[in-house]
Amino acid sequence: MNMSDFGKVAVLLGGRSSEREISLRSGAAVLAALRRKNVDAHAFDPAEQPMENLLKAGFKRAFIALHGRYGEDGSVQGALELMGLPYTGSGILASALAMDKWRTKMIWQAAAIDTPRYRLLQADSDFHDLADELGLPLIVKPAREGSTLGLSKVRCEQDFQAAYRTAAHYDSLVLAEQFIEGIELTAAILDNTPLPLVRIDIAEDLYDYQAKYFSNNTRYTCPSGLPEALTHQIQAMALRAHQVLGCSGWSRLDVILDQDNQPYFLEANTSPGMTDHSLVPMAANAIGISFDELVVHILSLSHEHA
Repeated sequence: MNMSDFGKVAVLLGGRSSEREISLRSGAAVLAALRRKNVDAHAFDPAEQPMENLLKAGFKRAFIALHGRYGEDGSVQGALELMGLPYTGSGILASALAMDKWRTKMIWQAAAIDTPRYRLLQADSDFHDLADELGLPLIVKPAREGSTLGLSKVRCEQDFQAAYRTAAHYDSLVLAEQFIEGIELTAAILDNTPLPLVRIDIAEDLYDYQAKYFSNNTRYTCPSGLPEALTHQIQAMALRAHQVLGCSGWSRLDVILDQDNQPYFLEANTSPGMTDHSLVPMAANAIGISFDELVVHILSLSHEHA
């Protein structure tokens, strides 16, 4: 595809979610890559101007570098479909489903894709019942928030209410989830092809927002170093997890491999990060796809979903 064939491209970045800061960084990196490839790309922040300005300004397609609500949850995708603008990544339904960890889990369970056991929480949920059912420690997190925002590891009853309040600050829907000790992995999908797995080793106790985006003590290994047969098994499951949600274009799935080499899928990200700490570019680079080539490839997969 000729770069001029893309027409004028809007890189959607920033937005109104709690992940605005990361989205601005992702969007700046994507914008720079597209310009290096001579694509007529321009930044567009939906928090600073109305979406209809995309049509007024003559944009022909959109690269979505928004993260979290109002960007990764189907809302922006719906607006773009109403305007008839092709865009990157998954459509409305898959975006909305993947943003909701509770409903993602239900779909994966129906498709026999293993995911940690969980319960929906209320402010008056009984901690002892949860501990009996899910074991300790357990994870408490908002169901519809990204980048591990609002996530806590609960080891005892004294930590429970604070963890619930932290998660509920971000979302009225809160999950308690079984904590699985094991190897943290991420599996990227690009154009229905699994990329090499990335292994994540953290110095901190939890792979949270700080460890994910700002810590220099988090170590990433790609390829992961796992045996080839196990790698292929996880990649095949990741592709299935991507497909049963209806995802398209690209995604990143977070996985825990337990001590018996059983993979458990945690969540799907339909607009993954593209910062200097991001994992999809790392996985692509492991098979010789540069950051700039990756960005153009993702853009080339943009289409009208309606």
